[in-house]
Amino acid sequence: MNIFSFKDMFEEYFIDLEIRNYSMNTIKTYKSIIRNFIKYLNKQEDLYDEKRFLRSFKRYIQILKRDKHVTQNYIYLVTVVCKKFLEFNKISFLNEVKPPKRTKSLPKSLNETEVENLINSVTWDPNSDSQLKQKTKLRDKVILAVLYSSGLRISELVNLIIKDIDFEERTIRVRGKGDKDRIVLFDEDTKKLIEQYLNVRNSKSEYLFLNRDNDKITPRYIQRMIKIYAEKVGINKRVTPHILRHSFATHLLKNGVDIRVIQQLLGHSSLSTTQIYTSVDMDTIKEIYDIAKHQHHL
Repeated sequence: MNIFSFKDMFEEYFIDLEIRNYSMNTIKTYKSIIRNFIKYLNKQEDLYDEKRFLRSFKRYIQILKRDKHVTQNYIYLVTVVCKKFLEFNKISFLNEVKPPKRTKSLPKSLNETEVENLINSVTWDPNSDSQLKQKTKLRDKVILAVLYSSGLRISELVNLIIKDIDFEERTIRVRGKGDKDRIVLFDEDTKKLIEQYLNVRNSKSEYLFLNRDNDKITPRYIQRMIKIYAEKVGINKRVTPHILRHSFATHLLKNGVDIRVIQQLLGHSSLSTTQIYTSVDMDTIKEIYDIAKHQHHL
């Protein structure tokens, strides 16, 4: 017998997440995890007390690992999401459950030359007869430049509003995760590209990046576009918006920018998250170390 009205709990929880400005991708992931968990719980005989509930949860995790062959990181996510869901509904049955350790795979980054080649691979001719095609190329080039020079998440990029760009200060006000706004920077070359794009865009939309139908551009298009240009210049690595964000952070660290500044630019609430993003190869670590030691002795 099940004492919980999971349908009501589910609806209320996701209304709350939307009010708190969680991204649609996050909400979609949470919904999938919680739906699967509820589906499993609804098949259980008795969930009256904490012991039985806890036993059911552990069995569910065991099934995911043994039968579904999911990753350790997914188990971590399931545990965290289910705990949040129950805590929101004032159910303390999983309070003592600790999420398993995540495996930390170091994200790959592009080097400076690869990034430069990627952005420069997009060429456009303002005098071409095919204006629509050239406008698309310019927009793609601006997207690559903004992603790398500002370290934006793809969700932040597609939701970028023109009025949030300060061209004089070369800053962007970013409406980030969980309604946490922050300020990021962009360089002079990127500023010129954005201005060129706005001059030929011919739209009154508040969003900066638009598709051919004058609608807000989609993350899927950006991911596909980056992959095409990366293949064009022969980059034999997986290149995504996230990789450009990681490359932005790694190159800042390599050039001596304090990790707390990088944390602020990336919009991380935890410094430990930034440290994962800015994991660099041992040669770079040695280089930074030698420079610091040399300055200290001087």
